Amino acid sequence: MRLKESYFTEGQIPWSPGYNYHKTEKIIEAISNENLKESIHNRVLPKGYGYRIDERIVEYAWIFSTIPEGTQRFLDAGSTFNFPYIVSHPLIEKKDLTIFTYSPEHYAFNRRRISYVYGDLREMSLKDSYFDLVVSQSTIEHIDMDNSMYGYELEHNKNVETKSYDYLIAVDEMVRVLKSGGTLLLTFPFGKFENHGFFQQFDSEMVKRMTDIFQKQGSYDLTYFKYDPEGWRFAEMNEVTEMESFNPHTGRGLKEDHAAHSRAILCVKFVKN
Repeated sequence: MRLKESYFTEGQIPWSPGYNYHKTEKIIEAISNENLKESIHNRVLPKGYGYRIDERIVEYAWIFSTIPEGTQRFLDAGSTFNFPYIVSHPLIEKKDLTIFTYSPEHYAFNRRRISYVYGDLREMSLKDSYFDLVVSQSTIEHIDMDNSMYGYELEHNKNVETKSYDYLIAVDEMVRVLKSGGTLLLTFPFGKFENHGFFQQFDSEMVKRMTDIFQKQGSYDLTYFKYDPEGWRFAEMNEVTEMESFNPHTGRGLKEDHAAHSRAILCVKFVKN
């Protein structure tokens, strides 16, 4: 409680003491808010939504407004659902959930019959056409990047001036394991191309390569969100193509808007033929 109080008394500076507590509290509130779900369907966010909170506050809200109710075979490709307040959510706890990640993490919910599979998203040891739903939240931007801060010592793209296209291999894999009629939900930072070492920000050319895959195998829809000093809102593509991310580890991209990380994200919904 003191951390939360200090976060507000010290000016709500992203990543300062109490920030993560506040962010988690707001995410839990967002994914349980039926009115917010309706607002997202209407492409409107409440004024001041996600003020000085990173893109997770938008990504979780968009994903939870999009995934269907009921029991489905559900793949979390990247392990962003592996938290107690996520797996216990009524929309998730009824699903047959598989979490695919590189190595074991702090949380493990085996008693909830959640399956854990470890490996590389570019080569998943999973059956073709098995899952009804695949979600990959802010994961593909880390593929072939320097993931040593997460404890992963992997070969990666070391040239900060160039793009890595290995994310396309992972996208192909996600489409492969998806059933006909199944849904893939992807989110990632968008704007001008930036290589931040541990992640790369996608630009229009990189997205075009991805949607070329989708176009051949189903239908897709793109939803853009932009961070303004007042909070997050829906946006058009032409508003966000020059956005820059803030890297809280290096300070690169710091501006007076107090963006906590990405200033724009792209959310993709793909349905397989």
